[in-house]
Amino acid sequence: MSLRKSIFAAALALFTATGLSAAPADTAPTAAAYRLHLYHLHTGESIDVVYRVGDHYIPEAVAQLDHFLRDHRTGDVRDYDVREFDLLHDLMARLGHPDGVIDIVCGYRTPWSNNYLREHGHGVALHSQHMEAKAIDIRIPGVSTAQVRDTALAMQRGGVGYYSQSDFVHVDVGRVRRW
Repeated sequence: MSLRKSIFAAALALFTATGLSAAPADTAPTAAAYRLHLYHLHTGESIDVVYRVGDHYIPEAVAQLDHFLRDHRTGDVRDYDVREFDLLHDLMARLGHPDGVIDIVCGYRTPWSNNYLREHGHGVALHSQHMEAKAIDIRIPGVSTAQVRDTALAMQRGGVGYYSQSDFVHVDVGRVRRW
């Protein structure tokens, strides 16, 4: 069973066991909604979706994000590590733009796409976190990439790469490191 399915099953069991699903609306606590608003620079697509409420990930919304972040060269989709979505959400909140748009430079990469970029001199890692669906290259309109980099580094939640010439920041949920 995938991590996503395990999380969903555990959340469903918790809701059922605690009776939360049957609680009257006026007495139920309000859980925080986690929203991402993304624009993909290569496909021209946008998505604005609540993918999590409280500790519950919404499977349909996560699947929409997975599809949105597909390898734009091949169309292949991979299940993203949901911690990557949380990282983006928290990064936007720390930057003071919780409802802002994130421009996606690169999401998931198949091994074929990763090798293609490596062969064409793009400085791509052999074992890129993009191939594991644990990395995204981003820009945030109205926020300097240096500020995005510094904020992501301060969060200590994974790898942060700074590409000033190409004007984007790589953020991943692998081990903490920087380049």
